[in-house]
Amino acid sequence: MGFWWKMIKREFDKKPIACHLYVTDRCNLDCVYCTEYDNSVPHPPLEDLKRWIDKIKELGCIRIGLQGGEPLLHPDIVEIVRYCKSADLRTSMSTNGFLLSSELIAGLEDAGLDSMQISVDRMTPIPSTRKSLKTVIPKLELLKKSGLRFNLTGVLFKETLAESKAVLDYGLSEGISAHVRLIHAGPDKHYGADPGEKEALEAMIGLQVAEKKRGKKIHTNWHILRYQQALLNEESLDWTCVAGYKYFFVSAKGKFWLCSMNRHPNIDLTDVTPELLQSFFYKKECQTGCGVYCVVSESLANNHPFRFGMREALGHLRAKTAGTPG
Repeated sequence: MGFWWKMIKREFDKKPIACHLYVTDRCNLDCVYCTEYDNSVPHPPLEDLKRWIDKIKELGCIRIGLQGGEPLLHPDIVEIVRYCKSADLRTSMSTNGFLLSSELIAGLEDAGLDSMQISVDRMTPIPSTRKSLKTVIPKLELLKKSGLRFNLTGVLFKETLAESKAVLDYGLSEGISAHVRLIHAGPDKHYGADPGEKEALEAMIGLQVAEKKRGKKIHTNWHILRYQQALLNEESLDWTCVAGYKYFFVSAKGKFWLCSMNRHPNIDLTDVTPELLQSFFYKKECQTGCGVYCVVSESLANNHPFRFGMREALGHLRAKTAGTPG
């Protein structure tokens, strides 16, 4: 209860709530739509990462997401998680899961990792994305034997549409929280892959809405489901982006980024002040059509916390009622 009370309080003060830290730029895969890996650079040293984590905590964050690249490639990933937890940060990780082993899962669990997001786009691998369920099912079986919380997440575009429902069905049938989200454009506003037909994309979002209403474990809040429907229908929603203010990113070189797409200004994290963070609370040109869903979700929550909370609570209550046997 203590953590959730901190989360609620954070929506009403001027401190940041969360940060995503790139623990490496390196990745073992090369998904065509990804703009977030660079295998030409070394992993950041553990001591540098610890300094950045200290600064993230000092600025007021209560959550941290570890990502890359592929975070499991970092040789000190267990110690990184342990250090985040020692700083009293709710710690999550996004990974393709390929490198998971019984030993590594045990290490992450012992270090206190709170949750893990496993990226799975299709049932079978193709050249544009090798993140397939067929490949990681053995890893998921290992995770199910552990105490780690985890969920499945996929990216919706033309080449995943045909198999994304099967991935979702697998997760829900196994009691694993899951979702698939619309592909977003890169920093240049161009897509790294063909998004696909609007009708098919709408159908997959609509399916998740229906499943969530039935009480199934769709790992996306109601606001983001509605937001994606608005994106597809080119509806204009009134919101103010909190990237750089309530939610910011730190590169594997220790640079402060507003988000994964908006990587300016070129400032070292160690030079960031509370006043600088607060200066980024304004509507941004790049927020139209934004697909950085973690930032969008926090923006919607922070802009109208009572409305956001009420909608989520009512949606949860309806879904719980619908999922209760008669």
